[in-house]
Amino acid sequence: MNIEIIDGEYNIKGKPTPMNGLMFPLVEEFKIGTGGGYVTVDARPVAGLPDRNIKIRVANADAYKKAGESTVAPQAETDEQTIERLRERFLMLEDMTKAVKKGDVRAMIVSGPPGVGKSHGIEQVLDRYKTMEALGGEKKYEVVKGAMSPIGLYCKLYKNSAKGNVIVFDDCDSVFNDELSLNILKAALDSKKTRTIHWNTDSFKLRNEGVPDQFKFEASAIFVTNLKFDKAKGKIREHLQALESRCHYMDLTIDTDREKMLRIQQIVGDGMLNDYKFAKEVVADIVDFVDINKNRLRELSLRTVLKVADLAKAFPTRWEAMAENTVMRRG
Repeated sequence: MNIEIIDGEYNIKGKPTPMNGLMFPLVEEFKIGTGGGYVTVDARPVAGLPDRNIKIRVANADAYKKAGESTVAPQAETDEQTIERLRERFLMLEDMTKAVKKGDVRAMIVSGPPGVGKSHGIEQVLDRYKTMEALGGEKKYEVVKGAMSPIGLYCKLYKNSAKGNVIVFDDCDSVFNDELSLNILKAALDSKKTRTIHWNTDSFKLRNEGVPDQFKFEASAIFVTNLKFDKAKGKIREHLQALESRCHYMDLTIDTDREKMLRIQQIVGDGMLNDYKFAKEVVADIVDFVDINKNRLRELSLRTVLKVADLAKAFPTRWEAMAENTVMRRG
């Protein structure tokens, strides 16, 4: 059922904002709480509000009314609102990475398309701890990329198992497709106070590297992936759900070419191409080239922007022709 707010407010960045005239799917009828009366609604259809259920402050049940099934279409999110939403999501990613490093958060899964800055944001935060930790010689982090076997995963977790360590699995999606690897991860990220991982098969590799057949894992982990866990199918879905239940799952919500392009505009506007020393017009031309040709690019991403920028630096007068042959699909 949908409702229309007649007289109600919701705090946006600490500021009470009128919701009068807006329509929402009703989640829970009027209640009295410690801060007064409220009605719980699903805010996702309304641009500019959180992508979740919220409580709108109302005086009583007469402050909203039931709406008919045919309601006005939700407002489309403006470009400015989308950019702000993406900026806030990546700021949250930084805050969550800090929490993982401090040990307040045990594990996090970060899902998003390739080339939008997932790994860069995480590594930037972890790099800030490097100097301080190098002096102490104790806490550290390691980024693991590429394919990994179950026994390789077991060894990697052992070598980074100390409290305060962080291990980042960056596009190591092979561990999500292997049942044994997933069972190892489930043990490592278990919600129990003591997490013990076992390897119950005799292995020359473990003996050769001095790795025990069981150990306590006290570190934290971050998984950076292009996978959408909620879209997985088949038997592997159950394992992914078990892993997701042990981690904080952050979807960066960059699912369309429009959102990818706005993310590119945001990061370029924040100075991504400053080191190239381009004139403003050249930067604008690079972004326009990517935008105009986004449907033919091999990949719409920040990496592609950097490739085009490299060409603009190397071939100032013919970089567009060069880009057509290197970053775009033929035909």
